[in-house]
Amino acid sequence: MQSLQARLPHTFTKPALLKQALTHSSAGFDLKKKLPDNQRLEFLGDAVLQLVLSSALYQRYPSEDEGLMTKLRTRLVQTGTLARVARMINLGPSLQMSRGEEANGGRERENILADAMEAVIGAVYLDAGYPAAQAFIESLWKSELEEIAAAPVELNPKGQLQELLQDQSGQPPTYRIVSSEGPDHQKNFRAVVTWNGEDLASGEGRSKKEAQIAAASAALESPRILLLKTTTRNAVTSDR
Repeated sequence: MQSLQARLPHTFTKPALLKQALTHSSAGFDLKKKLPDNQRLEFLGDAVLQLVLSSALYQRYPSEDEGLMTKLRTRLVQTGTLARVARMINLGPSLQMSRGEEANGGRERENILADAMEAVIGAVYLDAGYPAAQAFIESLWKSELEEIAAAPVELNPKGQLQELLQDQSGQPPTYRIVSSEGPDHQKNFRAVVTWNGEDLASGEGRSKKEAQIAAASAALESPRILLLKTTTRNAVTSDR
């Protein structure tokens, strides 16, 4: 927990709140007793996250309607995004859970990471109030908000690719920056998107995010993914 605290953009005055936020509901199983878990904090954190991001979107997009802002917020608070932010701060190793849950990959399961991330937000809110929770969320969601600005909801290749591939295997695609060229003020990045150990496509951009978006776009047009999309559509049609 101390290691995680050092990585967080908030210092807890009440460490017990952070400890509870990191406690999965299975944690007391091995001890054969009920421990205070993070479910109530998760409930609170979800509400705080929704409010902070709703406010951020309202201010950033003054001319957009409710429908678009709702779609944007959904992208920001979905399980995959929450889990991605949790991995960014390496939350998994600090979670308290039963040995059985851990053996089943609990520390890397997206829903557990997402729930814990919301619980930590709830803990920050109780520890220091709304302004602290707002600063905490805006710090951790900075890149997610930037990505939305770079790829509008109607053109979200990373989201489309992730949804398609996770439906197939439960595993999201991953991205890595393989090169960067040019002076600091005019760099050009190259990213590769990988899924199940296979490189799907690459893309270039003036920022790492742009390069990742370009790689996702290229992957969506690759023969393998086009075949996968066709197979998925046929399966849906058959079910109907």
